[in-house]
Amino acid sequence: MRLDIISIFPEYFSPLDVSLIGKARERGTLDVRLHQLRDWARDVHKTVDDTPYGGGPGMVMKPEIWGAAIDEITEGGTPRMIVPTPSGRPFTQGLAQELAQEPWLLFCCGRYEGIDSRVMDEYGTRMRVDEVSIGDYVLAGGEVAVLVMVEAIGRLLPGVLGNAHSAVDDSFAPGAMQNLLEGPVYTKPPVWRGREVPEVLLSGHHGKVARWRRDEALRRTMKNRPDLVEALDASALDKRDRELLLSFRAEPEDMAD
Repeated sequence: MRLDIISIFPEYFSPLDVSLIGKARERGTLDVRLHQLRDWARDVHKTVDDTPYGGGPGMVMKPEIWGAAIDEITEGGTPRMIVPTPSGRPFTQGLAQELAQEPWLLFCCGRYEGIDSRVMDEYGTRMRVDEVSIGDYVLAGGEVAVLVMVEAIGRLLPGVLGNAHSAVDDSFAPGAMQNLLEGPVYTKPPVWRGREVPEVLLSGHHGKVARWRRDEALRRTMKNRPDLVEALDASALDKRDRELLLSFRAEPEDMAD
């Protein structure tokens, strides 16, 4: 997969040299190309922003600078363009999986009050353009959001994770866990500071372990993200699921904690 990232702070992306993403780049699974937006500015000060039409605080990134950068980077090809912005569609595990199927992604990191809207309108006629938000809050720029998205997308590519099944039971992953949060996890030693690993995990009984994990995923989701529980497909819940959800709802708040 090829990833192009345009930013006025390309040095922000040094974390992409480490861990799983860094190893994927070394192997050639990920071809990450960083671009300094100011390289396309024409004036001596390398200006990339100007005051907003209509007034108001802050500055807006200039369309002609972005247009020159995108035209040169995408010459001869058509990537899918991703623009991180608080006003975009939510970034979810499902969207990460969708984007992981793309051969080429172009990330455009805005700053200040954002990128002149005509840029998205212009390139939306030539390629798929997605404005994407990683949460209901405002950052200083799109770089952090792109780091989040690249890691979420990159780990889904074949060969990036050491165990191909590791992503199957992730929180929000579609499939058997029905978009539930992942339950608690444990490793050796079996007792630490008097706290024991749940006995079922030491039993070797795969069916009981799977049921326990499902129960704990339901419990954690009910506590931390009740909105996800309300969105579950009732037809996919078994008798045990329904009993647990009823019991969780009946617990007083202080006991549920």
